Order: sequence, then structure tokens, then C-alpha cells
Amino acid sequence: MSSFDSMTPLESDLQPPVHSDVHVPSPFLGGFLRHNLLMHAAKFSFQASSNAGVLPPAQFTPWLASLAYPVGRYGLLPAYFREIEVIGQENIPLSGPVILAPTHRSRWDAFVIPYAAGHDITGRHLHFMVSADEVVGCQGWLIRHLGGFPVNTKRPTISSLRYGIELLRKHEVLVIFPEGDIFRGRDIQPLKPGLARLALQAEANQPDLDTRIVPIHIHYNQPTVPWKSRVKIQIGTPLRVADYNLGSPKNDAQLLTCGLFRSLKSLEERV
Repeated sequence: MSSFDSMTPLESDLQPPVHSDVHVPSPFLGGFLRHNLLMHAAKFSFQASSNAGVLPPAQFTPWLASLAYPVGRYGLLPAYFREIEVIGQENIPLSGPVILAPTHRSRWDAFVIPYAAGHDITGRHLHFMVSADEVVGCQGWLIRHLGGFPVNTKRPTISSLRYGIELLRKHEVLVIFPEGDIFRGRDIQPLKPGLARLALQAEANQPDLDTRIVPIHIHYNQPTVPWKSRVKIQIGTPLRVADYNLGSPKNDAQLLTCGLFRSLKSLEERV
């Protein structure tokens, strides 16, 4: 039995609450995408498996991501927001395994993160960890083919967590909201330790992996994010996971979680 098998399956720490993570807002499914994508999506509508909560991995489609990112960057976001400011894009690693760790203030976060750090900026596709109940029907088809992958928060499985680790082993970019739920207030909320545990386990399995965690602070000038709001995205200095891999999984996860919290707090203070 591997060390990962012997661990408690991160339970609900790693996964955001059922109604929180990446939910694709309805504007994204309008106009061109509604006409062209949903007709095709109906043929592949995801039905959750009843076998012990087993969920298939993402079915990433590069051409669809190449279409969706520009639609968001040049169409949806400029039309909705009065101003979008991005600071610190030079802090995003252009190679190696990366976890983007943004604050979670709105469902719009799922759009502004690709705007700030998506493929057309870094040349790297993003893989959002998504609550399984969001990945259903046509919306689920779209999320999967844009690189998102589900985690069953009610019946978490080792296979879902392994998939996240496998993405890191392949030097991909994950997006995990460490606060878990959406919080409208400005203050950084206590972080769930699951992100740190996942990153540390990936490092333990492959000591030379060199995973980086990038803190990202998202600030909307109005908490409800109405039309013509302003948003500021600050990208901080990456944390090197190997620096926290000291041999005690529980303590190491606590130290890494605290380090990430301090980084996010520092970004918050610059707003």
C-alpha cells in the first residue's frame, strides 16, 4: 500500500463546499457558445457514476479552450467590467507543476483567473478542481472539456485526488480555491489544508518535482460584482513546496497553509 493509500483521503479539506467552486456563469453559455457548443454537448452529457462515487477524469479539448479564452478575454469580461487590472503576471511560472491559489469572492473568479493567467498569457492551460455536483449536463461537459475535473465532496475518492497529483507530475497547472467557499468580505478566510496536503504528497512521491503554489488575490470594488464593476487581480511570489516538505505530513501541511495565508494576506494589504 502506498503512502497515499494509507493517508486519510483529505476528506472535505481539499474540495470546496458543494455550492462554491467553479460554476460557469450563465453569460458564458450565451450567444455563439450556446448555439454551437450545447448542441454538441448534449451528445456527451455527463452522468455521474453510481459505483462508489467514481468520477471519470477531465476530457480536455485544446481547441475548445483556445476558443473560450479569447471569448472571455475580448468579449464577455470587457463588456461586463469597467476595469480589469492585473498585477504580477511575471510571477507565474512558465514551466513545471503549478497550483494557482486564488481567493474566492465571486463566481466571476472562474473567468478572471483565466484572464490573468490563462493559456493566451502563459501558454499553459488551467485545470480547475470542481465540486462534482457542478459537473453535470451541458455545463459539466463544458467544464470538463475546458480542463476542469470533478471531486465528489460527499464521497471523496482516492482516484480523484490521484488525478490531481498526476496532473502535477505532468507539469500541468491546477487551480484550487484554498478558502473553499465564496466569501464576499475583504478579509482572507482560514484556508483549508487540503491544497497543501495534495502538493506535499505530490512532492513526496517525486522529490525533484519542484511544485510551486502561486497566491492570487482577487478584489472587486463592489462585493456583489454588479455590471461595470472594477476588479483587481494581484499575483504574488510563488511558494516552493519542497521548502515545506520536512518529513512530518501533518506539520508540513500546517506550515505550508500558514505560509500561503501570509502571502495572500500580504497581497490583501496592498489593495
